[in-house]
Amino acid sequence: MTQILEGVFEEGKFKPVENGSLPFSEGQRVRLTVETPNISHGDLIELASHVYDGLRDKDIDEIETIALDRTKFFHDSLTS
Repeated sequence: MTQILEGVFEEGKFKPVENGSLPFSEGQRVRLTVETPNISHGDLIELASHVYDGLRDKDIDEIETIALDRTKFFHDSLTS
């Protein structure tokens, strides 16, 4: 029998995306074929466009300030 189940690899285990019961009995052997979705350039741009969704302007300003502060990048290893 072939069945397609979507899952996520977390904490060293594959976990199903849907929380419904799996059609397997405890200890049953299965063959797992892993297929990772292809992410296109357009998909990445779409994901990036949502990076600040749900954040307040104050939070966005703080994140951007931290990201642009290059003094923290090298942990004081480039002192002259």
